Amino acid sequence: MTSLDFRTLWENAAIPYEQFLTGIEENASLWRGVYRLAKIPNWAHELACQRGPGVRLLAIVEDWCGDASNTIPILARLGDEADCLDMRVILRDEHPDVMDQYLTNGSRSIPVVIALDQDFHELGHWGPRPAEIQQWVMENKDTIPSKERYPTVRKWYAKDRGETTLKEVLGMLERVTT
Repeated sequence: MTSLDFRTLWENAAIPYEQFLTGIEENASLWRGVYRLAKIPNWAHELACQRGPGVRLLAIVEDWCGDASNTIPILARLGDEADCLDMRVILRDEHPDVMDQYLTNGSRSIPVVIALDQDFHELGHWGPRPAEIQQWVMENKDTIPSKERYPTVRKWYAKDRGETTLKEVLGMLERVTT
């Protein structure tokens, strides 16, 4: 756990997903399309609300990130549909002090989703992508150039339809004792 002031960060820097969309310069159609097509299963609503009201998801993103544009809209849709959960975003490059608390193998890989309770205490974090596709990327990063890897990653996300992201992020909440 970190010593970040999540309450201040949430109240002064974090923005709702819809507000974030107004400033997107790259991948705007992907961000909007994934959100529009997202179907949140009943089990996800139930699991999201298991801890009760007041759970917050703080996502560290940038609009150019393919992994963020394939995962965060799913969580934004869940936040919009589940009364017990709220999601907001901050930009990685505007908050290096926050990002540096959540490095992946020393890298500022995004997205990172930080779960907070009603008192803004960290419950856990997730990212930068679902474990299955993260493993594939790590296994192939030295042999397949990034531009050639992305179509495979994108196909994985399209087939998965956010299911794994929901399972992993909500599973993180489920593991935290109340």
